[in-house]
Amino acid sequence: MDLQTTVTQLKFACGVVIGFGLLTALAAWPPLNLPTLWLIDLMFLPFDGQQNLNAPETRVLSAILGGILVGFGVLQWLVVTKLFAREPALARQMMLTSMGVWFVVDCTASVIAGAPFNAVMNVPFLLLFVVPLWRSMPKVALR
Repeated sequence: MDLQTTVTQLKFACGVVIGFGLLTALAAWPPLNLPTLWLIDLMFLPFDGQQNLNAPETRVLSAILGGILVGFGVLQWLVVTKLFAREPALARQMMLTSMGVWFVVDCTASVIAGAPFNAVMNVPFLLLFVVPLWRSMPKVALR
């Protein structure tokens, strides 16, 4: 895969993470929490409307986690736009390591929290990054 295609795909993935972070942060304000509320309801199957984001501690965690996601997405964007073309191996290692750590911790904690379907929902997010990073790896000749 050529560099420009990889960068474009990774920037899209970063944009998705940033957008998801903004959506999560906005859920701290009840008039804007419906999309996040639906997502949380989906995480705790069945989709039945039983979950809520009313508690102040839930809303502040939404604000904090949304901010962290936006920051993570911006950091990944900077790695893609400032480092990837110059040092692709380092950029790839940084991105794959951070995505792997996020995936393992998030999925494990989701299962512990009783929301195993969130682990399934994390797979597309992971693939948004892993697929272009994998395809951009240099081909190694096997002898």
